[in-house]
Amino acid sequence: MENLIKDIISDQNFAKGVAWERWDFYTNEIIIKEGDVGKSLFYIESGQLRVSVRVELEERRSIKTGLGDLGKGDLFGDTCLHESCIRTASVIAMTDGCLLEINGERLGAYLDAHPIKGYAFYKKLFEILFKRLSSGNRRIEYLLAWGLQKRLSSEKSIPIFRKI
Repeated sequence: MENLIKDIISDQNFAKGVAWERWDFYTNEIIIKEGDVGKSLFYIESGQLRVSVRVELEERRSIKTGLGDLGKGDLFGDTCLHESCIRTASVIAMTDGCLLEINGERLGAYLDAHPIKGYAFYKKLFEILFKRLSSGNRRIEYLLAWGLQKRLSSEKSIPIFRKI
């Protein structure tokens, strides 16, 4: 993806300041906040970021859980590729670094106008999304197995009383 992104942002038809911008970020800085409306996707040039979501446990109780870490060469915010959308997670800087913020609508139009680059971009994006889906499936399987083990171990420890 790195070479493809570099090729796109170096094209004079994809102007810096209009279609994309380069930003430095710093440790503990919030890059995007869950629930906000966004219109950009991001490419990490350097640094480490953490993706987290807020999970409601009870009526007035919730926790913030980490979904994963991102680093150099990773893309995120891709749900905003063609239109503005609500952010489904927060992304927070774990280290200092640099990223590219790319306007999703402008990138979509550019890829439509340049079908060879568009094909390469969507092919790579598909690979990224497939890896995320596979990773999510593995986590769900692990959590289900963990929950079943906990349930079975707690059932064994419940004393059985007989009526006299």
